[in-house]
Amino acid sequence: MTAIILTIITFSMMLIIFKYFELFKVNNLQAIIVNYFTAGFLALIADNINNSNSFSLTEVINSAYIIQALIIGVLFIITFNLVAFGTQKIGIAITTVSNKMSMVIPVLVGLFIFNESINSIKITGVLLAILAIYFSCSKNGKLSFDKKYIFIIILIFIGQGIADSTLSWAQEMKLNQNNKYTFFATTFFIAALMGVLFLIYQSIKGLHSFKFKNILWGIILGIPNYFTLYFFVEALDSGIFEKSQVFPIVNMGVIVLTATSGIILFREYLSKSNWLGILLAVVAISLITFTKEIMQLFL
Repeated sequence: MTAIILTIITFSMMLIIFKYFELFKVNNLQAIIVNYFTAGFLALIADNINNSNSFSLTEVINSAYIIQALIIGVLFIITFNLVAFGTQKIGIAITTVSNKMSMVIPVLVGLFIFNESINSIKITGVLLAILAIYFSCSKNGKLSFDKKYIFIIILIFIGQGIADSTLSWAQEMKLNQNNKYTFFATTFFIAALMGVLFLIYQSIKGLHSFKFKNILWGIILGIPNYFTLYFFVEALDSGIFEKSQVFPIVNMGVIVLTATSGIILFREYLSKSNWLGILLAVVAISLITFTKEIMQLFL
């Protein structure tokens, strides 16, 4: 349970940092690239401390997890930038919905591919979680946007969902105490290198000017980014909850914590729909978390 709580905290920190990106006019792509390099180096340091391993490119290329790392790394940098673009063109509410709704994909993977238990209480919790995400991120229960950007919503939904499902797959089949830190580093560095390619292309077209503040904010973002992935894998590996439970719990927890942080730090206004979403999130978390206990009460 500790790993889940820490995942929620570190992920929420990332979203709060993104708020400051907008405030201080930080270049998203440059900061995101630095963020992934920072997270990658933190993973290497952790690997050296815990396993005394040295990073070997040959071993990484021949590793059991290289396919998963490639998929996740590529999707990480693409999805992060799509979220940034979506926030600017569509709005943060709808972009957040499409990002959080993607939990449906790994939940279904856990239920039908990893053969996790299915019961009416868990299904009810997942459905309430979807409703909670919608109401938490909407105004007066309505979402409106320019229909020409619907492909952005679809790509964020699919990209984040596949990335989370692939991470679940890697944790289930490929990762152990000896290789997980190298896997983290490989995933982050792949995302960073993909970002560098995007940056080179845009720089050639004269779309970027480099500023020190982008590097600084990238480092600040990279620290919770590393720990989010670390604690999330620990949560999946703990065995306390099934994977189909971990994803909704984390997403609901993030919504509740970021909503609270928004009120305290940024004086954000929450509508009745938002409060309804937060209430549904609490109920959904309870149903998903205590499924076995609830089932025992009625048996």
